Amino acid sequence: MSADWRAGGFGVYVHWPFCLSKCPYCDFNSHVAKGAVDHRRFAAALCAELDAAAARTGPRTADTVFFGGGTPSLMAPETVEAVLARIAALWGLAPSAEVTLEANPTSVEAAKLRAFAAAGVNRISMGAQALNDADLAALGRTHSAAEARRAFDVARDAFARVSFDLIYARPGQTAEAWGAELRAALAMAVDHLSLYQLTIEPGTRFAELHARGRLRPPDDEAAAALWFLTQDVCAAAGMPAYEISNHARPGAESRHNLVYWRYGDYAGVGPGAHGRLTAPDGARSATVAVADPAAWLAAVEARGDSVSETAVAPAEQAAEMVMMGMRLKEGIDLARHARLAGAPLEETRIAPLAAEGLVERRDGRLATTDRGRPLLDAILRALLA
Repeated sequence: MSADWRAGGFGVYVHWPFCLSKCPYCDFNSHVAKGAVDHRRFAAALCAELDAAAARTGPRTADTVFFGGGTPSLMAPETVEAVLARIAALWGLAPSAEVTLEANPTSVEAAKLRAFAAAGVNRISMGAQALNDADLAALGRTHSAAEARRAFDVARDAFARVSFDLIYARPGQTAEAWGAELRAALAMAVDHLSLYQLTIEPGTRFAELHARGRLRPPDDEAAAALWFLTQDVCAAAGMPAYEISNHARPGAESRHNLVYWRYGDYAGVGPGAHGRLTAPDGARSATVAVADPAAWLAAVEARGDSVSETAVAPAEQAAEMVMMGMRLKEGIDLARHARLAGAPLEETRIAPLAAEGLVERRDGRLATTDRGRPLLDAILRALLA
């Protein structure tokens, strides 16, 4: 199983932890910087962690790179260029490698997009989140709807591929309002949309407001109706869902995220970044970097790495493959799962779900149906219990 990861490919995730402000719904490892960020120190530390990751994997080629956060569009373009150069030197970048950077559509960040393109980024993931000013303010966003549209125009001019993020099932949001907003986004000629249902994450400002009764998202029935509306509108526009929350025109799927969902290998560098890496001897490990930016920087500068590493046994890999792969419309390869698990997925787990029309088998794969996709959590519990 030393080459199992090849079924999903190999990508590199680079985490930039800083934001201008903390969004009230966000539970990611993001921090409002106290004082100026030393970009040169961070660039050197990111490159050092890449060196350590390459020592774990041995030779291979990176298919994708993803700069996430936080707000990576706050990075210096020179930092992006240095990181990409180190990845190319350590592993090599595939000739058609997808290099994505997440960006907020503020005017300041939009002005840097062409510099990111010159540094080697070829795909932008734009965190618009909403297309009206009232909801943007409620979500704690620092840009206006007009800024989002202008930034999108800049991104479309600088990059062949642009993704757009929106959050739905917002407090007070009706089906009519969401349908209109979604159609407006589709009319902007995007080729990829990430459409996330608002969830109340523990430890966030929204969780505090929700506990006090001051924040009321749509109930489960209303949220489900919005989900089905989303599927219908996007499919009619030629952008069907290829994953639970992601829609794309054919060929425009996020190749980096497919590395995760197809259970490939990925190196994670930067504060709090996670990874899955297979050593040359076939042993697979989970890696996680120190989360606090200052502590991460100190650890990397002291010893060249901040990562803790845990072995992932084949049976655990099989379970992770199910959890990730069943998110995709294409589902999972049952033969691959059996190789990892040491035995086929039990028929007694699949048959009841198939009888209910929630999963289907086709061409050696197991996938959720359109009916089953909204019930993915329950399906996973049944398959993995």
